[in-house]
Amino acid sequence: MTEENKAKTTPAKDTSSAKKTPPKKEKPPAIEDKPFNEFMEQHFAPTLKTALAQEGIEDIDLALKKGKIPVLGLENNPDCWQFTGTWCDRNFAIYFLDEDIKGQKAFSCAVNSEKPSTLESFMIDERRVNLDLLVLYTLQRLNGQKWLKRN
Repeated sequence: MTEENKAKTTPAKDTSSAKKTPPKKEKPPAIEDKPFNEFMEQHFAPTLKTALAQEGIEDIDLALKKGKIPVLGLENNPDCWQFTGTWCDRNFAIYFLDEDIKGQKAFSCAVNSEKPSTLESFMIDERRVNLDLLVLYTLQRLNGQKWLKRN
């Protein structure tokens, strides 16, 4: 058989009937990738408030503000974002030194409207930070103060 005959007897491939793969749907960005303020106000605050309500704390005021860390000796440091919670005679704050949930964070707490006396590191060993972990660590830290449950 000559090359011409082979070409005539071999059916041509139909490229129009080939399966077309649908374009991949783009995943929406993770909520942790949203801008800091949006994440804190629209996701973290309501989720933490719900978690605290499940622990019996329903009259808590939560706020996000920028300001100086109110611990003695740190008043001259630059302003940073602070997520604060206040109820009864207790208050706590989570400080976001880098305006990023994945950046450096610190924690303080106080009672009777006093200024906190110590600043503690917060979530320093976590490689990944997401909404659930941030809420969990906050609850653990408050429980460590015996503010949620007594032993």
